[in-house]
Amino acid sequence: MSVGILGKKIGMTQIFDENGKMVPVTVVKIEPTYVVQKRVPETDGYSAVQLGAVQVKKTTKAIAGHLKKAGVTSVKVFKEVRDEKIAALETGDRISLDTFAVGDFVNVTTKSIGKGFQGVIKRHHFSGGPASHGSMFHREPGGIGSQAGGKGCRKKVRKGRPLPGQMGNKNVTVQNLQIVDIDLENQLLVLKGSVPGGGNNVLTIINSFKKSPNLEWKVQKAGTEAANAAAAKDEAVKEEAPVENVADETAEPQPEVDNNNNDEKKNN
Repeated sequence: MSVGILGKKIGMTQIFDENGKMVPVTVVKIEPTYVVQKRVPETDGYSAVQLGAVQVKKTTKAIAGHLKKAGVTSVKVFKEVRDEKIAALETGDRISLDTFAVGDFVNVTTKSIGKGFQGVIKRHHFSGGPASHGSMFHREPGGIGSQAGGKGCRKKVRKGRPLPGQMGNKNVTVQNLQIVDIDLENQLLVLKGSVPGGGNNVLTIINSFKKSPNLEWKVQKAGTEAANAAAAKDEAVKEEAPVENVADETAEPQPEVDNNNNDEKKNN
């Protein structure tokens, strides 16, 4: 059984536990996460829920029609969480952060930081050749072909051979991260350790199958007072505060200019 929620990585910091030990943590801002669609074995062959998060003002007609069926406002990030026990979930429900508790363990999946095209030393930790004169190879991978001759010898590059190429920018999952704090008012989740990706990366957070396998979905039903209040709070946060023209009190006062006296002096 798996339960999940979506959030954005804010960054890393450190806290101190009751014994005074420093603990590195990652702070995650939980985005309003809604059940957009249910996958059932009768039509899809498996059981899962499609979650949507990250509010946007504009979207395509196809996505707008997909969201209209669930009664969800525009979102741009969709993730699936497979679970057999989804009978109590309905489209339009909002996933509650109190599904998780302090001390639970979670798995975090996101896209790692892209590092571009890299050689074998950085990408696969090759040792390389001597840097002195005459090594003939310094940071090159060396020969990549199979041994020539012999019965059954394949004269081609074997599949899986470590070679230069694109590094990073792949979906990565870090397992068994412990929740050390939860801020329900500000919708913050504090995880022990680091998670992949850069700031503002969207994270898929599900319960750990190894250490917290028995968590259950907790949702705010669509149309209830709790769900309406949460939606109103999200809209209030998105609204930009009006900008007022406030005078700089620290600036030195400028002397007043009497234009009438200046005109009299010119006439004289």
